[in-house]
Amino acid sequence: MPNPDDFQYAMEASKVLHEPARRIDTFGSTRFEFEVLSEPMDSVGSVRVRRGEVQAQKPQLIKPEGFSDIELEGFNPQMLEVIEHLKQNGVDLSFLRYGFQFKRSEVAEEIVHDHMESVKKKALENVRRTGNPSLVVIEAIDDSWEVGVMKFTIDMIMKSSEINRFDFKRRGLM
Repeated sequence: MPNPDDFQYAMEASKVLHEPARRIDTFGSTRFEFEVLSEPMDSVGSVRVRRGEVQAQKPQLIKPEGFSDIELEGFNPQMLEVIEHLKQNGVDLSFLRYGFQFKRSEVAEEIVHDHMESVKKKALENVRRTGNPSLVVIEAIDDSWEVGVMKFTIDMIMKSSEINRFDFKRRGLM
């Protein structure tokens, strides 16, 4: 598990190369497929490709008196420490306070013997060819690749929050 400085570096170095066309659904769960590209530290001219999915459960509006801890299923348990570190350092995780649970599926992993730029180009061409609206392609640090997935989920929450709040208000729930 990365220390706070390594975590910060991994957050800054992680890049979403292709963002899904969809957002988090307000009244149902949402599944995103991810492909994380990273360069192993001990292997020049190779790229590790990890594939899996992240599932955001339907947002649950929780009043301040009913607020519960953030649940992360399938992630390293120390990720909760990272979340607490972010909260203590003033990072606004307000939409996470709505009680999302992120579930990370089993991850398939392969080593591609090619250069990062070539692998990125092929991954993006594949996205354009398949048109998968749920696929995210992320470039991340190899030993902290989960941070790249976490960064994507936080970004997706921020981009979905306005839509979700509008939907809650429209149904008279807020």
